Amino acid sequence: MKLGVVGLPNVGKSTLFNAITQAKAEAANYPFSTVEPDTGVAAVPDPRLDALTAMYHPKKTTPATVEFVDIAGLVKGSSWGEGLGNKFLSHIREVDALVHVVRCFEDENVVHVDGDIGPPRDIETVQIELVAADRETVARRMEKSAKMIKTGERKYQDEVDTAALLAAHLDNLQPARTCPLSPEQEAIVRSWFLLTTKPVLYAANIGEADLGTDVEALPWLQQVRAIAESEGAEVLVICAKIEEEIARMEPDEKEEFLRELGIGQSGLNRLVSACYKLLGLISFLTAGPEECRAWTIVRGTRAPQAAGKIHSDFERGFIRAEVVAFAELAAAGSMAACKEKGLVRSEGKAYVMQDGDVTLFRFNV
Repeated sequence: MKLGVVGLPNVGKSTLFNAITQAKAEAANYPFSTVEPDTGVAAVPDPRLDALTAMYHPKKTTPATVEFVDIAGLVKGSSWGEGLGNKFLSHIREVDALVHVVRCFEDENVVHVDGDIGPPRDIETVQIELVAADRETVARRMEKSAKMIKTGERKYQDEVDTAALLAAHLDNLQPARTCPLSPEQEAIVRSWFLLTTKPVLYAANIGEADLGTDVEALPWLQQVRAIAESEGAEVLVICAKIEEEIARMEPDEKEEFLRELGIGQSGLNRLVSACYKLLGLISFLTAGPEECRAWTIVRGTRAPQAAGKIHSDFERGFIRAEVVAFAELAAAGSMAACKEKGLVRSEGKAYVMQDGDVTLFRFNV
């Protein structure tokens, strides 16, 4: 899973990304770590995996992960190559979803590119550039398909009709993901790799002084929530500056600091979890003395395909999956106790994996 962190200059985008990459100093089993200068990998927080580790004492614990890409800053005209616009747009095409950082804090030492704080305007600036790029893509697709209609193949007429519908929607500055399309039209649009079809999570970046207050009463946050609600998007409230400080702390120091702030979980962990949910992903778990691990799959994945995440031979030679729900395992205290109580199920090829399934795959090749 790859997430692009986007936003205007000076909104806290880079600060948030720094928190992701700097957390590599944390003494955790899978800390945040930098794999490229503009890419960071973050572990998906999962208390179930921690519990399995305490139960099995494995040699290694491996959580599910999320990859973040720090997209080049956006300015007006990026769709026409202004600033680092071309880089910005090309990198967005490579990610699965967007974390759109919106400035909701005042700081006289951090100049806003437009002179003052205005979340609706800032969001619209990004939206306009992405929509403009998509409008150009749709126009090219329409022109190409229109030339092919004379071949008599129905698909070209369908593509022209879909492009016309989508072009009208984009002309109203609405993202492609909110355009009402039939399943057949959605399949056509997926092949066009449009920027505004990607799901979005708005990260409302508040100031340090706002922590501990009634943040929901902040007018700027209310504006972001209203826009997100109109798009069917989610909003995560975060203080990027504080998150960057938390990322540098040792685990014990971090826990104490979060308690003092009255926060149960860091904003960064909440961000990772929210992104995981945004893309409709779940985790199944494997456990043993060698390794306890969380595996990422799309909700609705069947057992053989989940087994294939571990190794292609597991899918090819799939026999059955021995499954117990994590909650039942935790309550019983051990896998042996689960087997004694008949809680371990034998599931076949049609079984749809559930979030938190602790699984042993049987296979033969």
